[in-house]
Amino acid sequence: MRTQVAIIGSGPSGLLLGQLLTEAGIENVILDRVGKDYILGRVRAGVLEEGTVNLMDQAKAGVRMHAEGLPHDGFSLAFDGRDHRIDLFGLTGGKRVMVYGQTELTRDLMDHREKTGALTIYDAADVQPHDFNGRHPCLTYNKDGTTHRINCDFIAGCDGFHGASRKAVPESSLRVFEKVYPFGWLGILADVPPVSHELIYANHPRGFALCSMRSQTRSRYYIQCPLDEKIDNWGDDRFWAELRRRLPTHHADAVITAPSFEKSIAPLRSFVSEPMRFGRLFLVGDAAHIVPPTGAKGLNLAASDVHYLFNGLIEHYQDRSNAGIDAYSERALSRVWKAVRFSWSMTRMMHRFPDASDFDQKIQEAELDYLTHSQAAATALAENYVGLPY
Repeated sequence: MRTQVAIIGSGPSGLLLGQLLTEAGIENVILDRVGKDYILGRVRAGVLEEGTVNLMDQAKAGVRMHAEGLPHDGFSLAFDGRDHRIDLFGLTGGKRVMVYGQTELTRDLMDHREKTGALTIYDAADVQPHDFNGRHPCLTYNKDGTTHRINCDFIAGCDGFHGASRKAVPESSLRVFEKVYPFGWLGILADVPPVSHELIYANHPRGFALCSMRSQTRSRYYIQCPLDEKIDNWGDDRFWAELRRRLPTHHADAVITAPSFEKSIAPLRSFVSEPMRFGRLFLVGDAAHIVPPTGAKGLNLAASDVHYLFNGLIEHYQDRSNAGIDAYSERALSRVWKAVRFSWSMTRMMHRFPDASDFDQKIQEAELDYLTHSQAAATALAENYVGLPY
């Protein structure tokens, strides 16, 4: 098989890149080691920057997102028994975020890809990129007992932290930066109305809590927990009681409970691998970087990578210029590191660290107090939260 761009991974970044290329008339094939149902069964976050929303529209896959998504003009920071609203819309000159589940976004991209007839190969085992430092890269994979080969111009590695793309790069060519946080997030999904129409980020002596939602009838809640916590120790009643303890009274009283249908513990880490281009192989999204979910940047960073790579490929095929693909890694990493900084800052400000000293705690309290009394500080938080420009 021959195509122009071979994409490894059919998560949001691979599907988004594929549909943007398809709409632009650039041939592409997507491969994934698992099946469609498995991908759609993964539970992920869903706070979208305006840049991500615009890319969905550009890919012609944003109709349901606009009909069912929840535009948010702000969010609340809760601490010391009170909460303070961050007016995203007012502080950023009219920008907002969209709450729309990543699973639904993925479904929309899959459905639109099928309608356009673009090819996705699921259950492709042992996908491997080859010869990406030369002029004739290719992919091999196994399916139905047969080894297949796809020749291509470029390879986009959108296959996540554990995928084959970054593993194919010699370790000597990579520089890795990593920070592992000493806690995780215990999260549940329940079919109950959200406690508030906007997200609530809570700092409490017992630990962080987040009140989020997927729709007007489905809520997503998180609480900070130790890394060695066992999910079996957390029945629904215990979770709801702990969540209420960490919220201001008026929010705690508004929490509606019901049995959860998904419960998991996610560790928190910051990870960046540099560079993001190796010849004709480009790393995209979690294949190159991971951020803690506190700042809602993971999916949005993958989308900004797609923006830079797509525009570089457009320049290559339509303008016969390699300027965009040559600058891909530098441009993407510049935005990545700003988002890593913001996510680290939000995590540090909102969580209780087990090794924090009394001095550290006072600094955290002073930071929250300053943030909620300084328009300049609140504006900096807001502009990072809604997303820095591409």
